[in-house]
Amino acid sequence: MPAAVRRADPRPRWERPAYTVLLLATALLLLWNLGSSGYANSFYSAAVQAGSESWKAFFFGSSDAGNSITVDKPPAALWPMALSVRLFGLGSWQILVPQALMGVATTAVLYAAVRRQFGAAAALLSGTAFALTPVAALMFRFNNPDALLTLLLTVTVYCVLRALEGAHTRWLVWAGVAVGFGFLTKTLQAFVILPPLAVLYAVCAPTRLRRRLGQLLAAGLAAVLAGGWWVAVVELWPAASRPYIGGSQNNSFLELTLGYNGLGRISGNETGSVGGGAARGGGPGGAGGGGWGETGIDRLFSANIGGQISWLLPAALVFLVAGLVVTWRARRATDSLEGMARAAFVAWGGSLLITAVVFSWMQGIFHEYYTVALAPFVAALAGMGVAVLWEERGGRAAALTLSATLALTAWWAYVLLGRATGYLPWLRWTVLAAGLAAAAALPFAARLGHRALLAVAALGLGAALAGPFAYCLTTVASGHTGSIVTAGPAVAGGHGGPGGFRGPGGTPGRFGPGGEGAPRGLPQGAPQGMPRGTGATARPGGPAAPAAPGGLGGRGGPGAGGGTGGPGGLLGGTRVGAAATAALRTDSSRYTWAAAAIGSQNAASYQLASGAPVMPIGGFNGSDPSPTPERFREYVKAGRIHWFIASGTGGAREGGGGPGGAVGSAIEAWVKGAFEATTIDGVTFYDLTAPSAGSS
Repeated sequence: MPAAVRRADPRPRWERPAYTVLLLATALLLLWNLGSSGYANSFYSAAVQAGSESWKAFFFGSSDAGNSITVDKPPAALWPMALSVRLFGLGSWQILVPQALMGVATTAVLYAAVRRQFGAAAALLSGTAFALTPVAALMFRFNNPDALLTLLLTVTVYCVLRALEGAHTRWLVWAGVAVGFGFLTKTLQAFVILPPLAVLYAVCAPTRLRRRLGQLLAAGLAAVLAGGWWVAVVELWPAASRPYIGGSQNNSFLELTLGYNGLGRISGNETGSVGGGAARGGGPGGAGGGGWGETGIDRLFSANIGGQISWLLPAALVFLVAGLVVTWRARRATDSLEGMARAAFVAWGGSLLITAVVFSWMQGIFHEYYTVALAPFVAALAGMGVAVLWEERGGRAAALTLSATLALTAWWAYVLLGRATGYLPWLRWTVLAAGLAAAAALPFAARLGHRALLAVAALGLGAALAGPFAYCLTTVASGHTGSIVTAGPAVAGGHGGPGGFRGPGGTPGRFGPGGEGAPRGLPQGAPQGMPRGTGATARPGGPAAPAAPGGLGGRGGPGAGGGTGGPGGLLGGTRVGAAATAALRTDSSRYTWAAAAIGSQNAASYQLASGAPVMPIGGFNGSDPSPTPERFREYVKAGRIHWFIASGTGGAREGGGGPGGAVGSAIEAWVKGAFEATTIDGVTFYDLTAPSAGSS
């Protein structure tokens, strides 16, 4: 039995200090320069701000405190941030620190899971590999739901492994609870890893089959209760007294879950999404993916995704096979140390494979940062695989496998670093040379003594992690804003890095006129009906940079109104000028909404700058039928909305993106004919309390 396969062994003297350093270093990496991202994704930050002021908005995940519409996800990921803002006031750190703490917590859970069967060294390596995954360094400093989802997925695997050790119902039920809250974070993505975990428990748990099935049923019930209570409340709540369910076309969370945010992501049939419903076109040679890139087995290694997650992915796949081979002769049940080690490889490896397959072939909306869900699986397999093969290195097969995997990792890092033109060219060659040298020396280093062996291992480990570490440092050195963000530098064929993926009308060459990097289902430049703006890395003073958030307890703050106004973007917000901010704040307490604007990102920028509720007409994509033109006129007649902020593009595209696409156009056309226009900070405002002369 490999010495690496152990349970509850005495802690070595170095473990506690090393573990402490790991968590502190992870926290430092995630907290460094955190405020540079401002409000990050203003779509979610506006909902956080609303939830900090209205408990109803908090519960539903409303975009505004007036509760006109929700974000297009369930609200669990918003709750920690909203509570933070309630306690400490609105600001970048208050929104993003909870996300960073989730990254530290994920590292700790991963460490605990790996250590139980493979020891402290393997756990330390897994935790380090996770913390240095570029997309993890990005998303645990950002306010999208993926941070909480990744933590919950890691907790789920940990709980299943704890349950397997002695067929413990309690741990399996906790796994179900984690899945349920994962559903309340990002709906059906939380269920992706369930098939391999359920089969693993049903086959290998050390108890009779009838009890195993009963335990799985109890875990399933726990998942339904943990995730279903909120859904039941929303579906039973009278639609007239709750916010519209953003992202749906029929004001139904179940429709959102099974369509736009669920099975539609797999099939590409996403009514109401960016650019319209079903997947459009495909890649060369008939590859699918519509407007979101080519699908296929190499998708995770492609130019725009490889640098986010794939540094250790080839090694993880090799280690999965090697780990299963080493533990193959273990009994089926997990009441032995080798049996639990094999179960760990199946649990982490099965979760990795099924998630990777879904990501590789899904036809609908797919962003690079989704791959953060793979990070704990890759990191766990890396630490476990190295531990097992290191203990077995006396055998030729294990030694050669470890050496070849190190060489493969160094070569792949060389390829990834080469995709970023001009990015640390010395590092590329250093990684390759050091990795190949360590790989060549590893099978013979033991003959030179223990110190030489450790020196070779340290050289190989440094070569394997130097590339992702450099990407992480580049990521934390600059802020990231908008809806589509990537880690590391800009790469050939991709759209990452500082000044990277900009929204329609952004920097030429990046999703602008003649640009590359736009979803291929959308025309180059600003698509008809899509407000122009940016959606990428923040550059202070750069084009359409978002207003800087205030400090603790503040609103606005330095730079909050420092720029000229401009129409907001579909994928990113807009800079809000001081005069516009003042206009929205004037008598805002008299109105349910200080203003209305087409699209959530546009509305969010004005809401965050002013602190007053702004109604996002049409939701995130501008395609939700909320509110109807008739309902909007009722709001105006009742004096509940002060301003209408013109989109600058004629409103939402007629019928574009779903049945609600015509709503924004109809509302804007009515406003233009009924109310006088005034220009504030370069943006056209309509005072909805002052009808134009001759209007009815």
